[in-house]
Amino acid sequence: MTRAQLTDLPEYFDRYINLCDDVTPIEALSLSIIELDNAPIADLLALGDRIYAPDKWTIKDVFQHMIDTERVFAYRAMILARGDKEIQSFDENQYADLADTSYRTLENIINEFRLVKMSTSELFKSFDETMMTRRAENRKGDFSPRAIAFMVAGHQKWHMHIINERYMPLLNA
Repeated sequence: MTRAQLTDLPEYFDRYINLCDDVTPIEALSLSIIELDNAPIADLLALGDRIYAPDKWTIKDVFQHMIDTERVFAYRAMILARGDKEIQSFDENQYADLADTSYRTLENIINEFRLVKMSTSELFKSFDETMMTRRAENRKGDFSPRAIAFMVAGHQKWHMHIINERYMPLLNA
């Protein structure tokens, strides 16, 4: 099943899902690894700790947020695939505040992100069709592991777009 055939688009998360190409969940996750591998590392490093507006995250914070969110989404997919029916929410701002990326390098964070992405991809490859279609509901809608795979890939696309649109112009300022 491809993204266009997906019928369960959880509210709010549909904005991530709809950013994905019309491919299978596994292909979407593979493309997200390629997207990360093609990220303009030199430009990201040149940004340092600059932010585009007060109270916004640094590039390191954005990448740490993507790591944390991918881990949460992968956990949600795993528990659904195993038959659990409850999906807990998490406070992304609290996670960001407590992550403290100040002592880490961007290279280290991106390396961790790549490993997390590879692990997520392998997790989804382990799911059979029945596991991919198990569902649970939370306050934002009906979820399946299949939908979560596209959420993972689309969430990264969302933030890479923000990086290109809002952070990269800082290099010319």
